[in-house]
Amino acid sequence: MAHRVDNEYDYLFKIVLIGDSGVGKSNILSRFTRNEFCLESKSTIGVEFATRTLQVDGKTVKAQIWDTAGQERYRAITSAYYRGAVGALLVYDITKRQTFDNVQRWLRELRDHADSNIVIMMAGNKSDLNHLRAVSEDDAQVLAEKEGLSFLETSALEALNIEKAFQSILTEIYHIISKKALAAQEAANSTALPGQGTTINVADTGNFNKRNCCST
Repeated sequence: MAHRVDNEYDYLFKIVLIGDSGVGKSNILSRFTRNEFCLESKSTIGVEFATRTLQVDGKTVKAQIWDTAGQERYRAITSAYYRGAVGALLVYDITKRQTFDNVQRWLRELRDHADSNIVIMMAGNKSDLNHLRAVSEDDAQVLAEKEGLSFLETSALEALNIEKAFQSILTEIYHIISKKALAAQEAANSTALPGQGTTINVADTGNFNKRNCCST
């Protein structure tokens, strides 16, 4: 989702939270959208979402963030929710090695169902539990570089790097959308010059990039 809808915001971007059950996705969502944290939060059933509006390079961007269930039995119903996503936060728990080992499985699923240009950040959550660490930051950085992902360690409990993670994802998405719009405009300008070959009508392309891109 990356379209203008009304005067309240310039762009609407759909972001998905993915990763194993229990890694803290729901608390990351509630920390970012409501600045809340619940120690007794239960596993997400199906899919939930929340929104927050913020400024990116002078534009008002509304982030629509979807929290997907991590349990295997919900995979079939959540795969459809990748459609239209322009960003993803792939979360693992730094205290549980298995959740990190499963990152590549989540990446395969994401790349199977989402747009090929989706912006992905990997987040090692629960950094407040450093004394229980089972995944080193170096190991995570190596994987992130191998897979072409950006990477941060976060703590929903302490609100550490939660804001930074989403701000980084949204800024990168906005820059991609802006570059597409600029390229479309340059192409439109070039068609006005003689001897350029086939004329391309890019009016619809500009609207797609800014308004209808990735809509569900």
